[in-house]
Order: sequence, then C-alpha cells, then structure tokens
Amino acid sequence: MTGPRSPLRVHGATGLLVGVRQVLSPHRDPRPAAAVTDLIVLHGISLPPGEYGGPFIEQLFTGNLPTGVHPYFETIAGLRVSAHVLVRRDGELLQFLPFGQRAWHAGRSSWQGREDCNDFSIGIELEGTDEAPYADAQYACLAELLDALYAGYPLLSPARVVGHSDVAPGRKTDPGAAFDWSRLSIDRGQHD
Repeated sequence: MTGPRSPLRVHGATGLLVGVRQVLSPHRDPRPAAAVTDLIVLHGISLPPGEYGGPFIEQLFTGNLPTGVHPYFETIAGLRVSAHVLVRRDGELLQFLPFGQRAWHAGRSSWQGREDCNDFSIGIELEGTDEAPYADAQYACLAELLDALYAGYPLLSPARVVGHSDVAPGRKTDPGAAFDWSRLSIDRGQHD
C-alpha cells in the first residue's frame, strides 16, 4: 500500500471513496432509474497481458490507450470499458467513477436471472491474471474496500460478491483460479 491512510469510506452524497485518487472515466452513464446496487463483480486485468505496473489500465479506462506502444493494444483499440475501482498490485486504489453511476465492466452478463449486471453492480478490477497469485497487499486493500462498500450500501454483503466468470460464464474467466476467495471470507459454494 502507498502509506497509511484513514479507514476507507464512501461519501454518501458523491459515491466516491474519501481520500482515494480519482481519475474519472468517460466510459460510464446513469444507472436505470429503478436500479438498486446489490452486487459486486471482481475482475482481473493486466496491460499488456501478464505485465504489471505502468499507466496502461488507467489509459484504457479513460479512453487514452496509446495503440502503438504494444501489439496487443491494437486489438483493443477503441474499446470503451471502465470499472468503478482498480486495486493495483501494491494495494493502491484508483477510482474511475462514482458508485452511483453505471460502469461498463461486465458486458453481456447475467446473475440470478437478471440480465445486464452493469445496471446493478459495482465493478472492481484487480491488477493481475487468472494464473498468477494476487498480491497480499491487494487482498488487504480489497477486504477494506469491501467493508466500506458493505457499510455504504446495505444490500451488499459477502454473499453478493462474484467474479466476472460467474456473471459471464464461458465468455470470461477472471479473476481466475489464482484468486483466493477464502482470503475474503467468501464462501464460493454459493456460486458454483
């Protein structure tokens, strides 16, 4: 983590994490009027694939990814995606949009018979891959972030935390087999 900070909390009026760096993404829109935030979707991302650090995830989520820097970037040029929050390998948090807005993170998705999970979920990206273990600092930061979200949104709970692979099976695999759900005290039996 990047030094001590106050306990995380969500500012009720803004939907932003207090004391966390924000880089607002244009890849967002309002949630549907009747939508209630009651699901958290965990993702894994690395750019270029398998590499950590650098500005590329932030650039992707803000629509500024330089396509000439790496051959893979040509394949995702023009992609309009975002998440509410990124947890970097060292536990640093970066917020891309308020939790009350719809992030474009889950794509074609469904959970418990409800389509379009972006409408009612919070998207959290973890810097990592399906195959490599996530860092201790990420688990510590994620646990603190989840506690802040549970406190700010009464319908959220450990039972309402899923992986991208759960809401888009067959299409997505993240956060992958390397993600240790037990470190968050989340029972995966309810999702399988």
